[in-house]
Amino acid sequence: MGRRVGRAAFAALPLVFLVACTDEPPAPPPDQNAAVIVPGKPGEPGTVVPSQDAAKHQQTPQPNDADVNYMTMMIPHHQQAIVMTDLVADHDAGPVVRAIAGRIAAAQGAEITVMTQWLTGYGKAPDAHAHHGDHAMPGMATPQQLDALRAARGPEFDRQFLALMITHHEGAVTMARQQLAQGVEPRAQEMAQDVITGQTAEIERMRAAQQPG
Repeated sequence: MGRRVGRAAFAALPLVFLVACTDEPPAPPPDQNAAVIVPGKPGEPGTVVPSQDAAKHQQTPQPNDADVNYMTMMIPHHQQAIVMTDLVADHDAGPVVRAIAGRIAAAQGAEITVMTQWLTGYGKAPDAHAHHGDHAMPGMATPQQLDALRAARGPEFDRQFLALMITHHEGAVTMARQQLAQGVEPRAQEMAQDVITGQTAEIERMRAAQQPG
């Protein structure tokens, strides 16, 4: 009987030893003073802050007047661009201008939807009284310029369309840069950066289309 007990006790020793060897000490508590990186505005570097302050820095700021003004004014600015692109189909535009107009209409139509939703989400109704000839917005075509574009056909239409749309895009880029400098709301900042990136590229394509041959 004693031998059996001794063998059983000896057989249990490896198991006890294994449990003792795999019993890891508990992980130390997180360092409350550790630093984390909070992302900055589009195009700006992040900020290193203590971990206990990270939540405060990551809270989404409420939009300021610059954010609301940018969204409110950019909607009719984009709408005028669509007024011009809508003329392309019936004014004997060339294939290059047709392709450019198609991209502009698709991009700016989608941005109008997003900007309208942004304003509505913050309880700011889009400005129904803004009009296409408002020179407070850079790059806007005058009513006379739009009338001349409507009267043109073929190569003359292409020439006027490209000239007006380049100026129009340059105005949008100016507005977007002002928004990046003065606004605070992250989504509005992202949309302004998208306008700068997309419309700068489109300006280069339109300038290339102006070149003979």
